[in-house]
Amino acid sequence: MFTAEDHQYMAQALRLAAQGRLTTDPNPCVGCVLVKAGKIIGEGYHKAAGQSHAETVALAQAGADARGGTAYVTLEPCNHFGRTPPCSQALVEAGVSEVVVAMMDPDPRTAGAGLQTLTQAGVRTRVGLMETEARALNVGFVSRHERGRPWLRVKLATSLDGQTAAADGKSQWITGAEARADVQQWRARASAVVTGIGTVLADDPLMDVRHPQGSRQPLRMVIDSAGRLPAKARILDRPGDVHVFSAAAAPSWLDGRLTWHRVKANGVGRVDLSAVMTVWQAMALNEIHIESGPVLAGAWLETGWVDELLIYQAPVLLGQGRPLARMTGVKQFDQRLPLTLIEARQFGQDWRFRYHLNHT
Repeated sequence: MFTAEDHQYMAQALRLAAQGRLTTDPNPCVGCVLVKAGKIIGEGYHKAAGQSHAETVALAQAGADARGGTAYVTLEPCNHFGRTPPCSQALVEAGVSEVVVAMMDPDPRTAGAGLQTLTQAGVRTRVGLMETEARALNVGFVSRHERGRPWLRVKLATSLDGQTAAADGKSQWITGAEARADVQQWRARASAVVTGIGTVLADDPLMDVRHPQGSRQPLRMVIDSAGRLPAKARILDRPGDVHVFSAAAAPSWLDGRLTWHRVKANGVGRVDLSAVMTVWQAMALNEIHIESGPVLAGAWLETGWVDELLIYQAPVLLGQGRPLARMTGVKQFDQRLPLTLIEARQFGQDWRFRYHLNHT
């Protein structure tokens, strides 16, 4: 059904789409390549919400040559009016003869309607080329529409003996500059970056994206059960929205720098994470990036909602220290959480291990 040339052009479309990974949220990353007579005549990708979609960028580049050509698109062309007109209609009007799509759009506003518009207009369509790669590129967008919740990613930095901080609590920095720069990339692609009040009080982090330059700033969020966030916390100093989830009432100093979500507590007085998830679902977030201490990390892991672990391991030994994750409900060996290693990559002297949680 798909030729070597088809794979070549779709691979290029996916490379283009990936260029928007740090800027398109909450929209998906999409790339498009227009081909005619064995030559690329136009290509483009979606850069940010409100800007031109990949198909319209490629069509503008191709001009009149688009008639009779083939479009390779990483996501089914949209079929609804939003901030931009529907791409399915734009492809029809441009006179393309064929559209090859990596994956169907899970957004119910399109969800097959884009392909229907094309086929009804006499445009040949083929679907499913490099679908696995396309879904991985938009894992949060897919999760939000197919599962009704964001994709949860927990990042932890550890020593070789599994400690995230020394016995005195000091943890900056376990890993080197190269690994920390990689973390910035993961923050930049997320809808929100989340930490706990323990980390805020101990390290006073900014939790923003400091590079690459030009990246959008995700929402910054703090899980703060007892409402202890200081008015002078540095997380409030950077531009962008800050959200606090607490079982306590908002402080008297609350101002326009943050949004306070008062949610229910669980049986031990901590924020009920299911209530947090309910808010996140209502906010239509794609990817959540969690950087926290062992207590909050363990609590999220025990919910069964964590999809992915990023473990940065440094070649150091801390001896007595703080564990990677404290899971109070895991008391027996047969309660262990199974993981699947999907990637291992070195950054300087450190290694990054990516795992998927097998229960999701």
